[in-house]
Amino acid sequence: MNRTVDVLVVGAGPAGLAAATGLAAAGAGRVEVLERERTPGGVPRHCVRPGFGADLRGRPLDGPAFARRAVRAALRAGATVRTGVSATGWTGPLTLDVTAPTGLETIRARAVVLATGARERPRSARLVPGSRPAGVLTTGELQQLVPSARTSREPVGRRAVVVGGDPVARGAVRTLRAAGIDVVAVVCERPARHGAFGPVPVLAETVVTELHGRGRLTGVAVRGGDGRTGVLRCDTVVFTGDWIPDHELARACGLPLAPGTRGPVTDGAFRTAEPGVFAVGSLLHGGESARTAAAEGRAVTAAVLGHLAGRPWPEGRVPITAAGALHRVTPGLLGPDPVPLLVRPQRRLVRPVLTVAQDGVPSRRERLRGTLDPGRPVRLGEWWTSGVDLAGGPVVLGTEE
Repeated sequence: MNRTVDVLVVGAGPAGLAAATGLAAAGAGRVEVLERERTPGGVPRHCVRPGFGADLRGRPLDGPAFARRAVRAALRAGATVRTGVSATGWTGPLTLDVTAPTGLETIRARAVVLATGARERPRSARLVPGSRPAGVLTTGELQQLVPSARTSREPVGRRAVVVGGDPVARGAVRTLRAAGIDVVAVVCERPARHGAFGPVPVLAETVVTELHGRGRLTGVAVRGGDGRTGVLRCDTVVFTGDWIPDHELARACGLPLAPGTRGPVTDGAFRTAEPGVFAVGSLLHGGESARTAAAEGRAVTAAVLGHLAGRPWPEGRVPITAAGALHRVTPGLLGPDPVPLLVRPQRRLVRPVLTVAQDGVPSRRERLRGTLDPGRPVRLGEWWTSGVDLAGGPVVLGTEE
């Protein structure tokens, strides 16, 4: 089956649904959303906890309610949301091969918005040795198991260790404790603030070196920064953070990937290097909140509408990369209009000095007043990129040690 749509959105998470809602409401034509899962909504539909904003009456929303509201908004705006449908590859510019319950399709669009999200790196990809016992989870797996465990009355576990130190780890701790599971400790490679995880002990600057147990996990071996080792007795371990973008479609399209995130490089309007292809949400930087992803979905609307109206795809954009103690910076392409930068450090930095250089020539140097934390991005004003020469070479945002 060969079909044509105006805008094809790949991924029905917060970013994709927000983009589809805005575009359909703005009269972009036929807006179709493809979701490979059977239920749209993305990761929030597994997060049965508050923290996803509030409804019109001011009542806090949990993840499933946030997801349902996003789906309803897209449908009311006139977008088509298809589930159980996977985009498998490209057959030409803005043309995707799709596998659906009804068979194979080829869909051509005037614009494509990639919102495929990200996933946490599992234990195997983190190269943690040991056997393969039950009880080894990622945060996403934990969030899916807890509701089913409540229904079946089969506990997920009794004693758990959480690996990671970002806000996702705090969410895992809350989920475990709400399910009645004792959290033995949080193990994180970086320094951690005192009390960051409430009453749960934190082993900072510590790594998990091995998993113990055969049929079921019985403990995890750890090593501290001072070289001391030990074993934490537990039957569940949750690996959090360490995000991998679901960038298979982006790579198949030949889009350049950012070195810090491995997501496609975009400019401030979420345009990629391929004319007509946009990218938003956790595909660009996993680990941000659902509301941040949804905000990017809404923000891409103007650029997509401009492309549909015939606005030329910008040329001569300059790449910007992070260096020094900085892990990543977005957007990765700078155009004629200065844009704010979203920065994450590799480690905690107190009042750091940030620098901007192009072709090795410094153009800005400034000491920040606050602290940069790996678990929370910092937004730099658009004046940081105001002096970029679009005819010059790559721009580097770094730190002075």
